[in-house]
Amino acid sequence: MPTFRYQSTGSSASATIDAPDRASAVRELVRRGVTPTKVEIDAGNSGFSGNSGFTGYQGNPGRTIGARSASNGQALRTAGTVAGHIADEAVTGGALDMAASAAGLIARGTMSRAEMAAFIRELATAVQAGLPLVQALRTIAKQGRSDRQRAMLGRIIEEVEHGKSLGDAMAAQGRSFSELTVNLVRAGEASGKLDEVLTQAADLLDRDVKLRRSVTAATLYPAILGVLIVVAVIVVVTFIVPKILKSIAGQVVSLPWPTRVVQGVAGFFADWWWLIIPAVLVGFLVTVRTFRKPGPRMWLDTNLLAVPILGRLLRDVAVARFTRTLGTLVSAGIPAVSALRVTKGTLGNKAMERVIDDVCDQVSAGRTIADPMEKSGYFPPMLVQIVNMGERSGRLDKLLNQAAGAFEDRTETSVKLFTTALPPLLVVMLACVVGFVVLSILLPLLELQEAVR
Repeated sequence: MPTFRYQSTGSSASATIDAPDRASAVRELVRRGVTPTKVEIDAGNSGFSGNSGFTGYQGNPGRTIGARSASNGQALRTAGTVAGHIADEAVTGGALDMAASAAGLIARGTMSRAEMAAFIRELATAVQAGLPLVQALRTIAKQGRSDRQRAMLGRIIEEVEHGKSLGDAMAAQGRSFSELTVNLVRAGEASGKLDEVLTQAADLLDRDVKLRRSVTAATLYPAILGVLIVVAVIVVVTFIVPKILKSIAGQVVSLPWPTRVVQGVAGFFADWWWLIIPAVLVGFLVTVRTFRKPGPRMWLDTNLLAVPILGRLLRDVAVARFTRTLGTLVSAGIPAVSALRVTKGTLGNKAMERVIDDVCDQVSAGRTIADPMEKSGYFPPMLVQIVNMGERSGRLDKLLNQAAGAFEDRTETSVKLFTTALPPLLVVMLACVVGFVVLSILLPLLELQEAVR
């Protein structure tokens, strides 16, 4: 039986295992809870001649198998037999990969942010408890998952059993796992601290979900109030105002301009009501498509940051996410430039993302992170000082994680301010609209009264 030499995640030392072929060796290692990063034939113990060589598994599905000529015919036959086993496994593995890819195109399993946070938390707990990775994934897949999610986890398990790293297996699932999650898992595997990094990733996702829920809950009441205001105005203008104006039609020579405006709006809604919903949908789609383009989106995001109350809320939310995510990535051992490029996607504002692009260029050129952030004016001075001190002291990850809590508290304050200020603003807007409608009714009545006198 051939002997295979392997290296595992988190260890630079190599060890050996006896197995009929490389695929069996990988499966046996995974069953033992070992994540192999390299598996190859041990030429010194496999019965091959000294000039027979194989290049085995290197942490990805690509397999290079070769056998150089040997003078001994028996060695050649043995090498041919083993190569045949490996080639058969490669063909079978390729067919399985193609089938998995096809299945992924038909139904790609997805998770919400909350489900993803729960999944990463469960995986971190299982790994910390000492369960082998594949066994942990199988256990999680059985616990209350949808069929699509179980199918996705099944593909991950299969790829890990075939020797892929967990990070690569997650990345192969397309948009199911974010770039942030994939990079954290890869960093955990490379450093040998997968359980710690998974816990950090779960904490980060939980905080992100909590922040999104707080912002959504805070804006729900103003949104409902705004919709009710629009509906109330439409009902008043369409059904009530025309009946009042009809009673004085022909009695006033010239209607005041507020009355003509309201009358025109009422006539439009009465004659073209069937066109309103399609027009709103088309307008919405055109607006979304327009602002997906880089130029309009940059203009919109830049101007949103300048809105008095809303701009502060958007900036505080972005800064809180940026600080927490960057601190988590740097503490996981990811290089600063790579961490910045991944963190950029969490800002949600193209104007602030452009600043991070400038920061990456500056860091690549050997400059500091803090200077471009300070010049932009989008990031608070406190964050700029923390980044500057962290760079100088070499404690950037610790300082960022400590500051993230303060910025998250600041975000909660901004959310409360926004939710406190917005309803009165909507009420004032409603009062103005209602006042204009009442004025459009009172003015012709007053003119009619003057005419009667």
